[in-house]
Amino acid sequence: MTDLYYDTTGDGPTLLIIPGGAGHPMGLDAITDVLSAHFTVVVLDPLGLAHGRLGEPVADQRVQDWSDRARRVLDATLPEGEPAYVFGTSAGAIVALDLLARHPERLRHVVVHEPPCVGVLPDGARQQARFGEICDVYRAEGLAAAGALMTAVLEEREVEGELPEGQPTPREEELMNPMAISLAHVYRPFTAYVPDTGPAPVRLTVGAGVESRGQLLHRTAEFLAKDRQADLVEFPGGHLGILQHPAEFAERLTRTLLGAGARSR
Repeated sequence: MTDLYYDTTGDGPTLLIIPGGAGHPMGLDAITDVLSAHFTVVVLDPLGLAHGRLGEPVADQRVQDWSDRARRVLDATLPEGEPAYVFGTSAGAIVALDLLARHPERLRHVVVHEPPCVGVLPDGARQQARFGEICDVYRAEGLAAAGALMTAVLEEREVEGELPEGQPTPREEELMNPMAISLAHVYRPFTAYVPDTGPAPVRLTVGAGVESRGQLLHRTAEFLAKDRQADLVEFPGGHLGILQHPAEFAERLTRTLLGAGARSR
């Protein structure tokens, strides 16, 4: 039995995609359809949630475990001697940063989109504490209250009025909901992760959503890009731009990786 779960489509140089949240690749078919015209797209499912494991018990997650799985997937899929392109979004972007730090020999160019590694910021301890508060609110009041607080945190504002009243999510419901799994087992340890500083060992591009300007994760992306001496590229949409504008997002990613002459077909 394996603990590696991934899907492969397309033809061309290898592009590993690491999803956000709990790593469930739901909603990514539209973007992988476009990207597969240019790349062999390998989509990691670190917890196997789309491969029959949704509903099974989940422990608190570690960034390093996910990046180890990503490296093993590259070992299984990369042609000998060929490095990979890597794209990670949200929590998956944090995994991509850890993969870059620990296994750069397998990588060609890494693009990270709005990683919530808020500990890099001058006010990082406060922002990490706010993400911890989101997880605490989820445990006490459920998804609606945690979602309202998360929106306020990402927009760097105070909550307007009272948080929605709720109750803890039953365990059996939590295990069937990737967002609930994220709040219970992913966000706290992942937002506590602080990436390496200084120039990256291979090419790194930091992405931020054009609609995220003035918000926490755009500020984080700007700070990270400056610290790592990396390019900062804006992508369509906001934090969920990969789902909101898949065709335009795929085109921007393709051009970032392959150059200005690349066009999505």
